[in-house]
Amino acid sequence: MTAWDIKPQGVQGQLKVTGTHAGDLEKALTALVTTMSEAATAGGTAVPGTDASTPVQGPVPVGAAPLAQKATLGPVASALSQYLEQRESFLKSTAERIQAAVLGAAKATNEYVAGDLDAAKHAQDAARAVRLDLLQDAPGGRG
Repeated sequence: MTAWDIKPQGVQGQLKVTGTHAGDLEKALTALVTTMSEAATAGGTAVPGTDASTPVQGPVPVGAAPLAQKATLGPVASALSQYLEQRESFLKSTAERIQAAVLGAAKATNEYVAGDLDAAKHAQDAARAVRLDLLQDAPGGRG
């Protein structure tokens, strides 16, 4: 890189906005999983009546409540579970890319302010490659 022209206050403002949106995304994903879990339970089973639960057997300590029966999950629960399993790696990589972008921008900006353009470039490269291990060692600046 031959020339840099970074406005640290602008970067800080954008990182705050990004952090807010990342928090909103986390809340939305948590709500998605909660709602899908509720839908899976409410979706019922493909078996009639009392066969829709599995009795839990085993010894219970004196004074403890009896073991609760587990509801048998049906095809809706299975489909929702498979849906989330198929998207798990995508959601995880999305979260890692967001984290790398935020950490890389913060670290590169701090290195730029400190006058270390080589370290700033390394932070940028680590963020581009989603190398969280390199960014988390000294997030936001000099270790």
